[in-house]
Amino acid sequence: MSFPVQRLRRLRRTPALRRLVRETELSPGDLVLPLFVAEGLDAPRPIAALPGVDQETLESVVRRVERAVELGVPACILFGIPAVKDATGSGAVAEDGIVQQALRAIRRAVGDAIVCMADTCLDEYTDHGHCGLLTAAGTIDNDATIAAYGAVAVSQAAAGADIIGPSGMMDGQVAAIRDALDRSGFAEVAVMAYAAKFASAFYGPFREAAGSKPQFGDRRSHQLDVANGREALREVALDVEEGADLIMVKPALTALDVLTRARQAFPHPLGAYCVSGEYAMVRWAAAAGAFDQAQAMREVHVAIKRAGADFILTYAALELAAALRAEA
Repeated sequence: MSFPVQRLRRLRRTPALRRLVRETELSPGDLVLPLFVAEGLDAPRPIAALPGVDQETLESVVRRVERAVELGVPACILFGIPAVKDATGSGAVAEDGIVQQALRAIRRAVGDAIVCMADTCLDEYTDHGHCGLLTAAGTIDNDATIAAYGAVAVSQAAAGADIIGPSGMMDGQVAAIRDALDRSGFAEVAVMAYAAKFASAFYGPFREAAGSKPQFGDRRSHQLDVANGREALREVALDVEEGADLIMVKPALTALDVLTRARQAFPHPLGAYCVSGEYAMVRWAAAAGAFDQAQAMREVHVAIKRAGADFILTYAALELAAALRAEA
């Protein structure tokens, strides 16, 4: 008995057939827009290492958010760049800190039309560029740092953050933040754990954008070794145990295997951060004529979603959302 040749190409013949059987759909609702808001600017300042991305003023960050709402992007995440940095990162917790001001301005402009996430870390605010408070020996004091994160989280929640995003990869940071929020009357504010954050080379453009390059040493003592997938899942499990409402993998493209394994192991909403170097890599290669930028950017984000992400933090959020809306 003979069997017919399986001709998978039958369902690829026309655009309509391909749409019919498409397994993964990318939509504006999958995207989260990262925004850098800086003190002391009169106008948005382009970031050389991140084509198409600016350091925003309080006025321009509101315009960006309004555009995101218009395009159907459901969330943004704010990173602050203070005018003055110090050893303790005091600007991160200040009631009139730049992120706190931005959160209030966004709330006045669009209310609850967008989910406001706040990056909860100290590296943008410290003069030494590290993610936490330092001991006399120059190493990070984990316990003092997570207490500081709790205070920062409360300040951000009071200013209007819906979701707190601790990115420092300190032991116990999710539990410390959850406890601080609950004790301060912010039990409804969610925590998104940067649960598997690798010590990646692809953060370079971000550090230029945020002025957060360490002045000495590096962050390998607390961020994950890029070679360790099993350890990454242990980190996710610990953050879930500590009360994380959402979990995230960072970077996205170089950790697609971890993203898929996290999706299989945990039922929580799962995000991935297409980080600055990954975004810039596509932009610079496209500018050099290597490929079509729009097509490549779409493919990158479809791959991230296909690997298991429910939402994607990406500097291409507005670009992608506009293209997707135009096609709808």
